[in-house]
Amino acid sequence: MAGFETEKLLAGIRDWVEHETPTDAPQAVSGLMAKVATEAASFGARVQRIPGRDGFGDHLVVRSPWGAEGEKGILVMSHLDTVHPVGSLERMPFRVEDGIAYGPGIYDMKGGAYLAFSALREIAGEGRNTALPITHLFTSDEEVGSPTSVALIRQLAAEAKYVLVTEPAREGGKIVTARKGAARFEIHVKGRPAHSGARHQDGRSAIEELARQILVLHAFTDYARGVTVNVGTISGGTRANVVAEEAHALVDMRVPNPAIAEEMVAKVVGLTPVGPDVTITVTGGLNRPPYEKLPGIAALFDHTRALAAEIGFDLQDLKTGGGSDGNFTADIAPTLDGLGVDGKGGHTNYEQLYLESLVPRARLLRRLMETLE
Repeated sequence: MAGFETEKLLAGIRDWVEHETPTDAPQAVSGLMAKVATEAASFGARVQRIPGRDGFGDHLVVRSPWGAEGEKGILVMSHLDTVHPVGSLERMPFRVEDGIAYGPGIYDMKGGAYLAFSALREIAGEGRNTALPITHLFTSDEEVGSPTSVALIRQLAAEAKYVLVTEPAREGGKIVTARKGAARFEIHVKGRPAHSGARHQDGRSAIEELARQILVLHAFTDYARGVTVNVGTISGGTRANVVAEEAHALVDMRVPNPAIAEEMVAKVVGLTPVGPDVTITVTGGLNRPPYEKLPGIAALFDHTRALAAEIGFDLQDLKTGGGSDGNFTADIAPTLDGLGVDGKGGHTNYEQLYLESLVPRARLLRRLMETLE
């Protein structure tokens, strides 16, 4: 069995956590990418830095020392960006208490990214080759929907037989075999302004129209079908004594499968005014396609569960409403997600991982690399 040690794994994770990498600080993210690239090159990996664009940091492709060009292999996917702004370490510093390690991004997802990196490094350090070549992709923009990495993700998934995603485990160590698709929309309502005291009757309130549309949108939520709609932000108007000419909303929608996704996106895009003399413009659409537990994914999970049993723990799976880069690959190659550390508190000031999960999860990642064919 692999010789992973909790303290060594934790030290490496701490090093990455203490290099802050909010998505909107591209130089900081690229700095950590450069550090990982140097570490990867030191054990013989082939490294490719892809320059950042559109205000995002670099992406990094780390390929195992073995494997021929064009040979299908295992794609491991991790993101190094976090939601925590620069300076978060001052109010939530890395610390360990009662078997739990805390820090910004430690759970989502620097812990899991480091475990997979360590598994590849350990195999390469032993001078061994696995049956399949391994590509480890580190991206810089997952937390905002992967706008500059989605094409690269799908390209590398097309070159893979399997995809392993190091997002954190869920609900006591469960891995993810299905995720809902996610859609985002912006709604713009245009009305007619008027003095709210002297000429109220001449106005057509964009805020009133938006309020009516919000009720329509929230009525699309159907828990039995797995559809949820949430209007997350609203804005509009200029003054209390002016009938609002404009109003805006940002909308999130989650859908369970492609057919329902197509149906529900059409409903949102097709919104029509409730009141007279107003216009509605809807932009946006499906951001992450649904990730279903297809037969190939089910078989991959069964294989992984058997490996976990050999290591000494019972692995369960689940479907979640949250999205990840696994949504972009599940229709291309069998994909397992949530293979990272166990813990809780992603995106919060108490983000944490459980130390007891480090060695078993690192071993599981290594065994997947060794046994997939």
